[in-house]
Amino acid sequence: MTVEELTRPVSRRVLGAETVLVLGLSLGKSAVYAMVSIVAALSAAGPLSAQTAALNRSASPRPWLDLTYQLLGIAFALLPVLLAVHLLARDPGDPARTLGVDLSRPGPDLARGAGLAALIGLPGLVLFWAAAQLGVNATLVPAALPDLWWAVPVLILAAVQNAVLEEVIVVGYLVTRLRQLQWRLGAIVAASALLRGSYHLYQGFGAFLGNAVMGVVFSLFYLRTRRVMPLIVAHTLLDVVAFVGYALLPEKWFTWL
Repeated sequence: MTVEELTRPVSRRVLGAETVLVLGLSLGKSAVYAMVSIVAALSAAGPLSAQTAALNRSASPRPWLDLTYQLLGIAFALLPVLLAVHLLARDPGDPARTLGVDLSRPGPDLARGAGLAALIGLPGLVLFWAAAQLGVNATLVPAALPDLWWAVPVLILAAVQNAVLEEVIVVGYLVTRLRQLQWRLGAIVAASALLRGSYHLYQGFGAFLGNAVMGVVFSLFYLRTRRVMPLIVAHTLLDVVAFVGYALLPEKWFTWL
């Protein structure tokens, strides 16, 4: 194979196949499982609101083995991110700068991330409350780890992992590839938002709607700024508050979830 063949532009067909494969190995797969889960929940005995969706569950009754499983799960969940960045390295320029995940603007990224977290988080609480009253969500348990010394650090790591995986794949990578595939901007925003909502369907329809709205806001932000880092900051803050708050605060505070 010649140097020219190695460096020639990748065809739209190859980019499309690559995108499908990356999603199939990551959050696209999660979306399929979530859709099966919601069908199973709706066809089970009892209403959706009487069922439970637990996140960050224990993997073993033995604490050190449980910790090992938790850390391995977090590490392997980030492999699709590395794959996406590796594939973007074929494009001109530094993939980290293309995605906006470099550390060149720490102050603005933190400030924008905190602002986005407030913008999404406060209305999100209202939406979750409304979904609970309407019975269109399962009962959400954000943290189901045992009360051990490593539980809070693992929950924080899980929040960071979720943020990096979702924002790099569903916003940075997907939006970049769909633009290269010449999709219209409205279709790109809709695809990113619907994907984000769909892999949260196992929590119920309120979670689908809330996360789809979040997906619209985040994808529009990325299209405007070309930076994923503020989205990672915002998502991490939201998940840390949900996971660690549920683990440390009295359970009665979360009876509305």
